[in-house]
Formats: sequence, C-alpha cells, structure tokens
Amino acid sequence: MVKFLKPGRVVIMLGGRHAGKKAVVVQNSDGGNKERPYGHCVVAGIDRAPLKIHRKMSKKTMAFKSRVKPFVKVVNHTHLMPTRYNMELGTDFRKMISLGDQTKKNQSKKNVKKVFQERHNAGKTKWFFQKLRF
Repeated sequence: MVKFLKPGRVVIMLGGRHAGKKAVVVQNSDGGNKERPYGHCVVAGIDRAPLKIHRKMSKKTMAFKSRVKPFVKVVNHTHLMPTRYNMELGTDFRKMISLGDQTKKNQSKKNVKKVFQERHNAGKTKWFFQKLRF
C-alpha cells in the first residue's frame, strides 16, 4: 500500500466535533502501536477560521477578527480524507507538538497557534485558512 499520509499533507476531518475542518498531518503511524493498534495520525488543524476584515475596521478589530483557533489531535486514518494539497511545515514543527498530558497538549496548541497565525498574517496558503463551504 502506498503511504500517502505523510507529514505536511492537508486532510479534511470526517468524524467528531471537527468534522469538515481542515488539518495538516504532523506525524503518521501506519501500523499503530501498543496503545492504539490501528493506523493513526497526529494532526494540527483550524478549529475556527479567521473572519473577513475590511479597510474601515480599526486595527484592534482587525487583529481580533483575524485570529486563528487551532486544534491538535490523534485521529484514526478512517476519519481523515486526504486532499491533493501539501503544506510546508518547518523542521521544528513536529518537535513542537507533544500530547503526553494536558499541560503539554495546551502548550502544543499555543505553539501551533503561533505558527498558523504567522502563516495567515504573511498571506501564505490562503486556501487553508478559509472556511470550507459545502
């Protein structure tokens, strides 16, 4: 079987509270492990997309509306739909994410938020930060 869920692949979540949201594969485990004996991925995605901004808005309102809310989650392969798109992740992006306990997970979400916010403000991969319409 071809391994197509490599780090950097953009996927769409199919099940749970994040259904229909875009995410990026950070780490993949095709064979599974002792804790999870099925193929799974660690994904980082957009929980709440930034809103539209206009020129009339104040700087404070623009900053408020252009915020990104991320999520970090371990997901079964059957709950993901891969897209043809890839996203360039930094070499240290994978090291930022740790899901050991809740405090590490919260710190990971803050790190992902910082990276996603920088990408959004720079205008890179605009399609990733737009809400999926279907």
